Amino acid sequence: MKATHFYDFSPKEDSFRSDVLKGLSLETKTLSPKYFYDQRGSELFEQICQQPEYYPTDTEIGILHENRTEIAQLSGTGCELVEFGCGASKKIRVLLEGLRPKTYIGVDISREFLIESTNRLSSDYPWLEVHGLCADLCEPITLAKPSDGQRIGFYPGSSIGNFEPDDAIEMLRNFKSLLGPGGTLLIGVDLKKDDRILTAAYNDSADITAQFNLNVLERMKGELGAVVDTSAFEHRAFYNERLGRIEMHLVSTQPQRIEIDGEAFLFEEGESIHTESSYKYTVSEFQALCWRAGYEALKCWTDDDALFSVHLLRVTGG
Repeated sequence: MKATHFYDFSPKEDSFRSDVLKGLSLETKTLSPKYFYDQRGSELFEQICQQPEYYPTDTEIGILHENRTEIAQLSGTGCELVEFGCGASKKIRVLLEGLRPKTYIGVDISREFLIESTNRLSSDYPWLEVHGLCADLCEPITLAKPSDGQRIGFYPGSSIGNFEPDDAIEMLRNFKSLLGPGGTLLIGVDLKKDDRILTAAYNDSADITAQFNLNVLERMKGELGAVVDTSAFEHRAFYNERLGRIEMHLVSTQPQRIEIDGEAFLFEEGESIHTESSYKYTVSEFQALCWRAGYEALKCWTDDDALFSVHLLRVTGG
């Protein structure tokens, strides 16, 4: 069995601190969703994926399983495979036997969670050379070119929806420079649908998503020494139809303040911190966005209920 290699370019505490201070200073207080994913947050997200209301995970896995042969035929085999935001690396297992990559590189922001998941993958697939790269996907990632020049990217879970459309284009361009001319990207994208289905997915009855949202405040307390009454905030998620996105907020239930490094951030009752957006797209909307980022659409697969889509894209130009 080949050993797992791990490379750590994870964001430092100073980045978390400065981003929190900046975000809470805005007129509409905002935190980046990338800070959900410490060890506890990553574990909670895996629990969210198991909730009956949260359709994206099982639906995407179903699409991958049903179409894995065609995906392998169109993508090619024996290449270097890079999974962006790999989490527990569960979805890629559906494709590994068909793609038979020479090398797998899992990229994630949660260091300890990434070490665990890549170690498991290396143990379960002794024929596969496994690497872990702890990094912030919002920053450009540089990797040496694979020996055969072929690289496939995999970005599951509709995580691209967490970015404003212009930022999503920039993210895809970062991927493009990594994949190289002719490289391919397999990406999961949540579709627009009945807002009742969307709202339920982010307000599960077990309140796991609420814990996940509130955990960022616990992280601020533990890592930044923030003074904050987490019990005086509540989770709220709703579909903003005009913008085509789910919004997640932490809403203050009373007048209060958060203190960090001697700075005080005041909250009125009902005021919120916007912690996440999750944009939903039609197939044509997303393909138009990818075209702007420098990709051509090769194929799109959806489930029978049109809840979710998986796109195969090819980098165009040089």
